Amino acid sequence: MSLAKYDAIVIGAGSVGCPIAYFLTLEGLKVLVLDGEHSVGQGQNKAAIGGVRATHSDPAKITICIESLEIFSTWKEKHGTDIGWINGGYCFPIYREIDEEKLKVLLPVQKSFGLNIDWVGPEKIIQLVPGINPVGLRGGTYSPHDGQISPLKAAAAFWKESRDRGAEFLFGEPVTGLLRSGGRIEGVETGRGKYYADVVVNAAGGHAGEVGRMAGIEIPVVPDSHEGGISAPMKRFFDPLIVDIRPGPEGRTANFYFGQNDRGQVIFCYTPIAPIVGTNRSVTSEFMPVISRRLIELIPRLRNMLIRRVWRGLYPMTPDGIIILDGVREVKGLFLAVGMCGQGFMLGPGVGLNMAKLIVHGKPGIDPEVFSTIGFYRDFHAKRAEALK
Repeated sequence: MSLAKYDAIVIGAGSVGCPIAYFLTLEGLKVLVLDGEHSVGQGQNKAAIGGVRATHSDPAKITICIESLEIFSTWKEKHGTDIGWINGGYCFPIYREIDEEKLKVLLPVQKSFGLNIDWVGPEKIIQLVPGINPVGLRGGTYSPHDGQISPLKAAAAFWKESRDRGAEFLFGEPVTGLLRSGGRIEGVETGRGKYYADVVVNAAGGHAGEVGRMAGIEIPVVPDSHEGGISAPMKRFFDPLIVDIRPGPEGRTANFYFGQNDRGQVIFCYTPIAPIVGTNRSVTSEFMPVISRRLIELIPRLRNMLIRRVWRGLYPMTPDGIIILDGVREVKGLFLAVGMCGQGFMLGPGVGLNMAKLIVHGKPGIDPEVFSTIGFYRDFHAKRAEALK
């Protein structure tokens, strides 16, 4: 059955798809959003811990996340909807000389793109994070304009604002095919029918590769999985989201990070050293013993924290760890906003703004030269090779 024609179709109603839909409606487009889940933000969005930072090493991600921070931090003022914004900043406490050198080298680059960040001494870190282990603490970086948001509240807010501006959302309807004619996109097909548009945006997260193959292109995005968890509410005692970049003593984890959300719950996650590739989202028996040791070693007062639940989410990874935002040359009208590498939530609003500008005006909102570094046709192995030299 043939259905109505739209100006743009977005595949995915999550951290990236919903902001894209929102900004496309601001440009005056008639938008359809399709998702296989049964409501907004039910894919990887709900697995995010809600941190929003611009403290990256990649210029494009710094610039896009600065835009995300502006959008998130002013959302309640502009729209009247509480999305759980906490302006607590991000703090990287440092205990090793090698990590201190690494972060200090990044500071000039980060500041050159407008990021408000500085190295602070151990006294400031102890003030920011009461009860942090002071033994061997060298100081750390602190970026006060970063913060935290509720992923589910944010997804619902983008959905509502998009819907109020005319966007349509169809849930429980995964895309099964892309409609093409003569080297350009014509729409999409699902189990319920065909939907037509001259613009289709692949914002399918961990399923981005499957959607790409429907268009005859290989998108180098492979999901791996990370676990997270959340505590019961407690009295707030620290504001920044904390990132400890030391490798775990058990030899299985790299950095770990956590923050206290707007309800006082501590939400936490760690990065496995060996990627767990695939789409299995079952929780493991090792996560809590590993993360609890790391949390208690860093902040001993957390030893009596009550854990409410744990979960596993997907990180759609690219070979170089950098996102992909671009139009597809082989299929005119098909656009990619994929490979968020576990940072889709914090990047989402900035990605949405820039993708809407690219689609409607032919160029992004940020510097086109910076934007070109996250294109689909780059050498995905160049940065990795450079890092290994």
